[in-house]
Amino acid sequence: MTVFITILASLLVFGAVIAIHEFGHFAAAKLSGIQVNEFAIGMGPALWKKLAGGTQYTLRLLPVGGYVAMEGEDSPEARQAEGAAAEQTVPPGQRRGIPFPEAAIWRRALVMAAGPAMNFVLGFVVLLGLIALRPEAIASKIIYEVEPGALCGQTGLAAGDEIVAVNGRRCFVANDILYELARTRDTQADFTVRRDGKLIELPGVQFDSYTAEDGSTRMDIGFTVYALAKTPANVLKESANNLLYYSRVIYTSLADLVRGRESINNLSGPVGIVSAISQAASYGLDDVMDLLALISINLGVFNLLPIPALDGGRLVFLAVEAVIRRPVSQRLQENLTLAAFLLLFGLMIFATYNDVLRLFTGGL
Repeated sequence: MTVFITILASLLVFGAVIAIHEFGHFAAAKLSGIQVNEFAIGMGPALWKKLAGGTQYTLRLLPVGGYVAMEGEDSPEARQAEGAAAEQTVPPGQRRGIPFPEAAIWRRALVMAAGPAMNFVLGFVVLLGLIALRPEAIASKIIYEVEPGALCGQTGLAAGDEIVAVNGRRCFVANDILYELARTRDTQADFTVRRDGKLIELPGVQFDSYTAEDGSTRMDIGFTVYALAKTPANVLKESANNLLYYSRVIYTSLADLVRGRESINNLSGPVGIVSAISQAASYGLDDVMDLLALISINLGVFNLLPIPALDGGRLVFLAVEAVIRRPVSQRLQENLTLAAFLLLFGLMIFATYNDVLRLFTGGL
């Protein structure tokens, strides 16, 4: 039963984030007048096909991908779909769309950006539902009480302070405060607070520490914050701020990985994601949906990175084309995309190895 729930939850998460991403590309292409020959969810053999409006809609066996094959694109899926599309009969009065390479640069850029954008939309909608339906109140960034004798109170923080930033990073939600404090190398941090309507800098705020059961040194926050009423305005604002929080956490984690602040051994791949989904499913639907929001936002952030094999890389090529007023060499694009793909594939293999190793050593 546990295996069945894990499979079902994994299909829900992977299927949702991939389908919404590809739908973003598809919808933007259709609205831009670009010919879409096939819109496919999944990879491998086709389970279901339907031809409508000059586009073949396909559901494939393996829920691990998907694609939007636009006419004129240079990819195996696009070429195959274009060959099938050539045999389609267009209804009278219906004009076929233009090939992707012939569309205006801004239209092509819109198509590329729409996939990640829809992942952010999905993340926001899921967060909105979770925050609205959870019985817990919304945590504010305003300090309700500093514990008596707490070191943070002795070195700057006071009840009534609204925490604006920690270590120079703006805090959108209460979790931002915890995340930034967790990233500090010692038990002190620089704060920016709003006190009596004025912004005040509090450098070197210190925190108490204690020794955990595993022998590690942990920071004792030493203060609590006010709760906010769940009004529609507060729920919408908290959902948007959580979207920003998740996006920045993902981006910061990637940056820390590149800078060597985080070990590459902490990188997780598909096996780790399924394991996390399995663990979330054991706690309930609420945790699965929370993970769905995180993974969807993660896919949106990752796809906007300026790497040739990703949507962000294609946006860079389009930006260069807009500047030099001619397309970037097809061979250069192919070589850079292949190199990036091999690098990403290698990272995925390494991450999967880490996942399997942790799985057998009890780390997951």
